[in-house]
Amino acid sequence: MTWVCVGIGSNIDPERNICAALAELGRRFDPLRISTVYANPPVGFVGDDFLNLVIRFDTDLPPLLLAAALREIESRQQPSGKVARFAPRALDLDLLLYANTVLTADGIRVPRRDITRYAFVLRPLAEVAGDCVHPVLGVTFADLWAQFDQSHERLQPVVLPCIAR
Repeated sequence: MTWVCVGIGSNIDPERNICAALAELGRRFDPLRISTVYANPPVGFVGDDFLNLVIRFDTDLPPLLLAAALREIESRQQPSGKVARFAPRALDLDLLLYANTVLTADGIRVPRRDITRYAFVLRPLAEVAGDCVHPVLGVTFADLWAQFDQSHERLQPVVLPCIAR
């Protein structure tokens, strides 16, 4: 079994879409370790706030098959097909980490670059994998979050009824 971290985001009916994704991911990869859910403004376009979180779980699937499974779950929530990078979305599932693997293949890149670029990725990632080391940078995710410039970030914790705390 290999531990992985997946980023989850939505700004179209986000409570329903995130809860549906968590239910399906929980059926496939139980148990899930779930970060706090954060609301934040969209990046790169004007629109409704996103809800974002990170989950951690163990899997036997290799990275490319796991990424395909995540795309399959996404497509059920956003049946209209491929969505532009900076656009509203019903569900976005991003493979952030596959343990200490460094991989670029078939449109998949782990660790994902967004980890160090966006507070809405790094903060929840530090919650579920803070003691883990970034496989390229050699720094823990907790330390990366502590070093992150948070002065312009607006992350608001949100409680979703489908997540027991």
